Order: sequence, then C-alpha cells, then structure tokens
Amino acid sequence: MAQSDPNPLMAKTILVVDDEAKIVQIAQDYLSHDGFNVLTADNGRMALQLVEQHHPDLIVLDLGLPEVNGFDVTRALRKTSEVPIIMLTARGDETDRLVGLELGADDYMVKPFSPKELVARVRAVLRRSETRSTQNEADKTILRINDMTIDVPRMQVRVGETSIELTATEFQLLLALARQPGRLFTRAQLLDVLHGIAFESYERAIDAHIKNLRRKIEPNHREPRFILTVYGVGYKFCDAT
Repeated sequence: MAQSDPNPLMAKTILVVDDEAKIVQIAQDYLSHDGFNVLTADNGRMALQLVEQHHPDLIVLDLGLPEVNGFDVTRALRKTSEVPIIMLTARGDETDRLVGLELGADDYMVKPFSPKELVARVRAVLRRSETRSTQNEADKTILRINDMTIDVPRMQVRVGETSIELTATEFQLLLALARQPGRLFTRAQLLDVLHGIAFESYERAIDAHIKNLRRKIEPNHREPRFILTVYGVGYKFCDAT
C-alpha cells in the first residue's frame, strides 16, 4: 500500500517567468531541489499558454518582461484565475510593486534576491493559501452585512445579486474586517491577518490590496460604503446596518 506524501507542497507545480536565463535557471534548480515541479517561460505569451495548459499552483513572475509584460500577464490571469503570484521587481521600483499588488499579485521580491528566500516565500504563500482553504472549509459561517453576503466555506462574496471574484489575500482581508464591524485595524494588524508572511516591513502593500478590494466590492470605490479609511491609522468595516 502506497504511503501518502507527508508534505503536500512537494507535489506542487511552480511556473517561473523571467527573460533572464540565469535567474530562471537558478530558480528552477533551487525549487526543483526542494521537491517542486517547475515550468519555465521567458516571455508573457508563453507564460499564459503554460498556465492554460498546466494550471500551475503558483507563478513567480518578472514584471519587466518584453512584449507582454508582467503587468499585462497579471491582468489577463486575474480575469480567470486566482493562482498565487509572487512578482519580481527591480530594486527601487516601488511604484511597480504597488501597481503589481493592486492588480492582484500576492507577494513580491526585489532583484537581486536570495534563491533560498525565493523557495521560502513560495512555500509560505502556498502554505498560507492551503491553510486558509482548510480553515474556510471547517468554518460554516455565512456573514450577511447590509447587501453583502460572505460565504466562508466557499470563499464566495456577493454584493446584491453580483458575485465578486477575490484573490485569497483579498478574501482574507475582507473576512477579517467584516467579522468585526466598527473595529479599527492598523496596517500592521492586517499584515498579521496574512500571517506576517508577505510584505515584511512593507505596510503600504496593505493599502494596495485594500484599494483593489474596494474596486471589486464597492459600488463607488471613491466613496466606499464598506471599507472605511481612518487616516493615519488604518481601516475598519462599516458597522452601519
């Protein structure tokens, strides 16, 4: 009788997308050595084809790709998929990182990076996603606040009759806020909601995710009804009924 794999992450498939062959090779070597299946692409079009064909469990995506850049790849992916994305950016490109997060990336790394840290980040993001799924399946809660419904086990959100597609990160942030309407969360506390894994010491990433979340759930994201800003501190979910 075959024994089950004690580490479910080991069977995961990672797609590495970068036009620098040396970076791709190093990432592939380290991820493969750690037990992952690795696919590689050196341009955005190939990346999208591989996603459609192989449905990887996570994508390591360089933003500075030729032709179809990483931003456009992320936009295309988020129309149909919530696959976790770790984006790679050049040192000092803070604007690129924020835009990438707003488009739906889950984490980022700045080049040049430690390949060991890349492996650790990949494992952390996958583990966080799987932990959320397990917790959500065990939690039978359905939250109804005004015209918003949050079905926790199914990770589904509806506003009125409209179904809203959220990434795992966005869903976790929304759920934390909506469970305690009126409570003020600092950015650091919201980072803790994400288990402190992504965006270490980079609380502005929370702003990017909240901005993206508002675009999806708010009838008018410039005048939010659900997620309110407490300037200089953080965010809270509207407690008005």
